[in-house]
Amino acid sequence: MTDLKDPREELKKGDFTEVKNPFDLFGKWLEDAKASEPNDPNAVSLATVDETGLPNVRMVLLKDFDERGFVFYTNFESAKGRELLSAGKAAMCFHWKSLRRQIRIRGPVTEVPAQEADAYYRSRPRGSRIGAWASKQSRPLESRFALEKEVARYAAKFGVGDIPRPEYWSGMRLVPTSIEFWHDRPFRLHDRVLFTRTAPDEPWSKDRLYP
Repeated sequence: MTDLKDPREELKKGDFTEVKNPFDLFGKWLEDAKASEPNDPNAVSLATVDETGLPNVRMVLLKDFDERGFVFYTNFESAKGRELLSAGKAAMCFHWKSLRRQIRIRGPVTEVPAQEADAYYRSRPRGSRIGAWASKQSRPLESRFALEKEVARYAAKFGVGDIPRPEYWSGMRLVPTSIEFWHDRPFRLHDRVLFTRTAPDEPWSKDRLYP
C-alpha cells in the first residue's frame, strides 16, 4: 500500500474536517444527497430503547432541521412514540450510499410545539391526515380490510372539511449533543469528525477520530 491518493471525484470538494458548525455541514450534505440519492434523501434510521433497555431501530423521514435540532413525526401511542416519551433520548443515522457518507446523531428528544405540529400536519396530503386517525400504529391488525374500513370511516366522518390533528400524533425534535460525520476513504482509512457538547446551550467541541 504505497498510494493513498483518493481517485473518487466526490471527494475532491474540499476538506469537510475544517468546518466549525455541524448544522452548516449537515445542511450541505443533505443538499448533496437530494441531488444524488434515488429517493428519500431525508430517510434516517431512528434508534430508541424499550423499558428493558432493548434497542429498537426503524426508518423515518426527517421533516425539518435547524440549530434547535432534527424533527420527525409519529403516533405517540406507537412503540416508537412510547419509547421516545419514556426514555427521553434517541439516536439517528443517515447513510447516503451514493455519496459514501454517514452522519450519526445522539441526544435528548422533546415534543415540538403544537403550532409547529399543526402547521406540518396541514401540509400533509389529505389521505395521510386521514391515515393518522385510522392507524393504531404498532398494534395488532386483524386484516388489511380492517384498516381499509377505518380509513373509510374517518374519510366519511371528516367529509370534505378540515381534518384536525389527533392529540396523540405530533413531532419530536432530537436535540443533538453529538454529531459525527463519516466519509469513505480508500483502504478503510475513512475521515471521521465528531462534534460534541455537554448541553444544548453549550458550545461545540470538535475532534477528528481514527477510522
